[in-house]
Amino acid sequence: MDNSSQHRDQQSSGPKRSRITLWVILSLLGIIIIGAGSAAFYVWNSLQPTKAGDVQKLEIPKGTSANEVADLLEHQGIIKNSFIFKYYLKLNDQGARFQAGVYELSPGMDNDAIIAKLNAGETVAAETIRFTIPEGFTVLQIADKLAAEKLIDKDKFMGLIASQKAWGDAEAVRSIPESEKLHKRLEGYLFPETYEMKKESKEEDIIKRMVSELDRKLGELPEGWMDVLEEKKMSFHELLTIASLVEREVVVDEERALVAGVIYNRIADGMKLQIDATVQYSLDKPKERLYEKDLLVESPYNTYKVEGLPPGPIASPSLDSIQAALYPEETEYFFYVTKKDGSQTHLFAKTYKEHLRNIEKSNQTAG
Repeated sequence: MDNSSQHRDQQSSGPKRSRITLWVILSLLGIIIIGAGSAAFYVWNSLQPTKAGDVQKLEIPKGTSANEVADLLEHQGIIKNSFIFKYYLKLNDQGARFQAGVYELSPGMDNDAIIAKLNAGETVAAETIRFTIPEGFTVLQIADKLAAEKLIDKDKFMGLIASQKAWGDAEAVRSIPESEKLHKRLEGYLFPETYEMKKESKEEDIIKRMVSELDRKLGELPEGWMDVLEEKKMSFHELLTIASLVEREVVVDEERALVAGVIYNRIADGMKLQIDATVQYSLDKPKERLYEKDLLVESPYNTYKVEGLPPGPIASPSLDSIQAALYPEETEYFFYVTKKDGSQTHLFAKTYKEHLRNIEKSNQTAG
């Protein structure tokens, strides 16, 4: 081949190679554009609301991260794609203010509407149970009441009462001594109050709430009350025991500190307390009237036979009774008897002779 032919071939192949290169570039560019468009469409579609549907309840526990919230939202069909939603949150600097709780969210909601609701903490009120524990109730009476209201399993409840559990951060229960003489370990420590708790609350939750309420109520006592306890050289368990005696003996508020004073006077003088309510407690099933034989029952709670305080509280005292036990009225009284005139008040006496006259006086007012 001569040089002129070779030159013509090179000239013809040059434009051909250029066209191929251009086609390749355009093809690659097209693929990139199509890929980018597909990715953009995927992201856009993933951020679109889901198909409208029924309202869903979504619970976000405390400590849940924004990423975990996104997973929960996808799991319940509120959003389409948690992976894309997580990046959407980051791009918009959202998620740090999400609040825990139970929410009502609907499939079909806009992403920003979901975010706004979670930021605002627009939670729904949880279904609750409500119950009232009267002042002066024993643990057994509390268990019977809650069981009758179908809130607990009585056997499980009483099993927990007898256990050595610490009950979380509750402070007052830590003063319970390790003693085999205790009839019911948590007696007196379940504060009498009206409670409202989550519907799914179990026996353990209820007990924990009640012993924690005692701590909260103790915070309402006058400042320095623990110093008073120290001055009396008395444990909180002993104080609560006296308060429970006052609770079961007194109906009229004005007499609480008076009766507490009588209890302190008898203890200081070495006299047996001889409180009927302690005998009733040792029987488990209170009687309308105690007989002489009942006063002979062998029990560390029978204050007709044992000296000093019983091993522990005999009921759940009110805050008023606890305060009366802390700040008793100082008198010279050693005796009291209930008036039988329906007033539910007492006649107080300094001597046994005077006490006998009061008993006679009380009997004369009966009927």
